[in-house]
Amino acid sequence: MNVLGEAIGELCKTILPIPEESYSGNPDSFIAVCTLSSIDLLKKFVNSEVLEHISIVGRLFSENKGIDSIINYVNNNQKIRTILVCGKEVWGHKAGHSLFQLHENGIDRNNRIINSSSPDPFLNVSKSKIQYFRNNITLVNLINETNFETISNKIKIL
Repeated sequence: MNVLGEAIGELCKTILPIPEESYSGNPDSFIAVCTLSSIDLLKKFVNSEVLEHISIVGRLFSENKGIDSIINYVNNNQKIRTILVCGKEVWGHKAGHSLFQLHENGIDRNNRIINSSSPDPFLNVSKSKIQYFRNNITLVNLINETNFETISNKIKIL
């Protein structure tokens, strides 16, 4: 990450603190849900019976640390086989787009997500963890879908 990007990130943490939130559901489920930047959508999952059908629901804000967290999570929780990605993209970061590019194309020798249009798509997780993610996880693309009923119906047929 460049110095300006780091400074802006630190300023944002101070001015607009965004707590990292995820909620556990059914530990036997193979489905995880990522609501990208849609906080209201995340809250709808927490207060519904859909949480009984998924292992975890959380957000994804960044194309680097956030994706590192997802990669680590699925490597440590190998029951997860499907991640449904929904909600609004984070303006400027396009973390959802980068997640799909990682899944499709991997990383280059500098750990940059190949074909990502995000400003800082460099990962710190190991290549073996990325390979596990690419080989064992199915991504369902509902990026920009915020209708809870539509998303819930998709989960029920997975």
